[in-house]
Amino acid sequence: MNKNNTESWARVSPYHRFFDFIADNADRYSILIEHAERLKLNTTVINIEGNRHIFIFPPGQKSLRTSDGIISFAGGNPYLLCAHYDRVPGSPGANDNSIAVFHLLKAAVSFVQNGINNWIIIFTDKEELASGEKLEDQGSFTLAKKIKSWGLGKARIFNFDSCGTGDVFIISTTTDHILKDSERPNLGKIRNAVLKLRDHALVTVNRLRLDKVLLAPTPFSDDAGFLRAGLASQTITILPSFEAEKYEALLRSRPDFTDLIISGKINAPDERRKLPETWRNINNASDTPSRLTPQFFEQVVKFMSELCR
Repeated sequence: MNKNNTESWARVSPYHRFFDFIADNADRYSILIEHAERLKLNTTVINIEGNRHIFIFPPGQKSLRTSDGIISFAGGNPYLLCAHYDRVPGSPGANDNSIAVFHLLKAAVSFVQNGINNWIIIFTDKEELASGEKLEDQGSFTLAKKIKSWGLGKARIFNFDSCGTGDVFIISTTTDHILKDSERPNLGKIRNAVLKLRDHALVTVNRLRLDKVLLAPTPFSDDAGFLRAGLASQTITILPSFEAEKYEALLRSRPDFTDLIISGKINAPDERRKLPETWRNINNASDTPSRLTPQFFEQVVKFMSELCR
């Protein structure tokens, strides 16, 4: 993608703050808050054990009744559309996960303009874990506990991660592989809830006539923390067609590769080379805007928006 194309898509709202957001030493939290407020979105920051999660509510909805009180839709099942806004140190974080954040900002503006009110957007903090940290340290873990205490345990949670490169919707089956052999009743309920989320994602894809879809295991995102805390969620990511085709063929020939993906233990160089190139180029200095494919951005935003219709 050449520089002129980069500049053209980044001049259009809400993407015009994208390059500020991925700059070295950017205060991503402050930029995101300021940008959401300039877009006139109903924004609230909720601090949970040192993590600053940014919530966007439909216009007029109560954000919190007290500092630790009741969220809008308590007892209901709104759509929670999530994307983490943190990044690995040393990475621009263009695809992981800045672009999904800006896609959701655009979806939020569309919701407001079209009077759609059954949603909450959450930009989560601390999705990325440092060496030696465990799932309980992930921001989505403590967030999930709060979500349940707020009466939102039945909310329909969709995570969007690395949604800026390619045109194939990858609907993650990672949690299925973890839960499939469990006989614990509570995990069985989570498994059924995940399947309902996946069915809804597939219905949405069909409604939009998107024909490039793959059900496949993906590296963990915020779904890891949600799952550990007992909440179902469905992760969506995007890959280029040729990478998705190679990945699908790999999974057919190497069923054990699913376990490597889920464990996060793909360390040997020959195994890492088998990962889709898009995934190999996140969490490092290669995650730059040059790898993004803006010609497909609109279909991602339409999918996000259509989920809540």
